[in-house]
Amino acid sequence: MHYTKLGTTGLDVSPVAIGAMTYGEPDRGHPAWSLGADRALPLVRHALEAGINFFDTANLYSLGSSEEILGQALREYADRDAVVVATKLRHPMRPGPNGRGLSRKAIMTEVEHSLRRLGTDYIDLYQVHRNDPATPLEETLEALHDVVRSGKVRYLGASSMRAYEFAKALHLQREHGWARFVSMQDHYNLLAREEEREMIPLCLDEGVGTVVWSPLARGRLARAYDDARATARATTDGAYADLLYTPATEGSDRAILEAVGRIAAERGVSRAQVALAWLHSKPVVTAPLVGASTTQQIDDAVASLDLTLTEDELIALESPYTPRHDWQGISDERELDAIRSRIPQMVAS
Repeated sequence: MHYTKLGTTGLDVSPVAIGAMTYGEPDRGHPAWSLGADRALPLVRHALEAGINFFDTANLYSLGSSEEILGQALREYADRDAVVVATKLRHPMRPGPNGRGLSRKAIMTEVEHSLRRLGTDYIDLYQVHRNDPATPLEETLEALHDVVRSGKVRYLGASSMRAYEFAKALHLQREHGWARFVSMQDHYNLLAREEEREMIPLCLDEGVGTVVWSPLARGRLARAYDDARATARATTDGAYADLLYTPATEGSDRAILEAVGRIAAERGVSRAQVALAWLHSKPVVTAPLVGASTTQQIDDAVASLDLTLTEDELIALESPYTPRHDWQGISDERELDAIRSRIPQMVAS
């Protein structure tokens, strides 16, 4: 395993990260595809043995169970100072006032809860789980700066939002001398490239590394087109999956998946390796988040690091792409609901 810097920081991370949304006791608010500790711990151990040192979770995942399982695994199998632990906050953790969001109160409360569940005294990368339009941005950024200064957090990251929102946050952090966002966790893969319009150029210009969620498009890129919706995750996502991968683009999606399959067959590798190798070809990508539920998925992700695609292969993978709705930076649930209501019309058109 070779390691890379996260953005322009001095932090060394593996170019493959384990996304721990897959891990969590099923009775803690996640659907049946989440893996409890008995199945998750061996996977974390396998990742560590493969040289992966970068692990991402969130307080929301299985309402804290993911953090608990990841913390247990790292205590049992890892040297804490050798691994990079990332978690997130914003989404509802309990009913009633102040149970969600990015207010100073929420940040100061949730960082303590995450530290307790993870069983550690510091978080390497603390990320806002999308923007919070109900809280003044300055309040959020100053509170995040304070948790860094307290030593409870080493670095700050952001996730899916509008590029102008991220640019504004970076400007305010620079203006006030606050700790800056060093990473952006965004939705980016061969079937979802809208971030290439604004967010990725912004990250490149600002020296911000990207940590990619859903790098295999919820398993679609690891399968033939006719089997692309056959995963347990895809069958439970419902309308949310249609926001990510609407049937309106099925023509170009089929062509992309056929190109992935053709290149995989020619190279004698898995489809997943091809899709991840494409991401590794992008300078802005620090690491894709692999939500592995088998050791083979971890091995495929590591093997993708040794696969270099040719220029002709990159063209074959990229040329069928067609633009689609850029919804992912939306953090206002009312706007998301409005988009969901238009899905049938979007598909029909």
